[in-house]
Amino acid sequence: QVQPVESGGGLAQPGGSLRLSCTASGSIFSSSDMIWYRQPPGKQRELVAGITSAGSTNYADSVKGRFTISRDNTKNAVYLQMNSLKPEDTAVYYCNAKRTMGWMVIYDYWGQGTQVTVSS
Repeated sequence: QVQPVESGGGLAQPGGSLRLSCTASGSIFSSSDMIWYRQPPGKQRELVAGITSAGSTNYADSVKGRFTISRDNTKNAVYLQMNSLKPEDTAVYYCNAKRTMGWMVIYDYWGQGTQVTVSS
């Protein structure tokens, strides 16, 4: 199973927390940059947070200070800890496993997504 598999979505109240998990095949995980994207209702998909194979992280401005991305190469898993959730965080969250070499994309696998709804 090369395709990433997300879990952990659901309903949260504003100000609450959720933790998303994504697992991918061990044959690719340690070499992959792992990225979380989201697609809010009626909007385009956007990058949320990413972590390189070396462990460097980056975040969208809208989630900085609230979300934390991490990875555990021993479990072939990447996590997205989401705190202080807002209604505008409501979206389908997708996990992406990607490896590039310069301009060349070696592989680019997407999960099927997990729904996160933030509502009171």
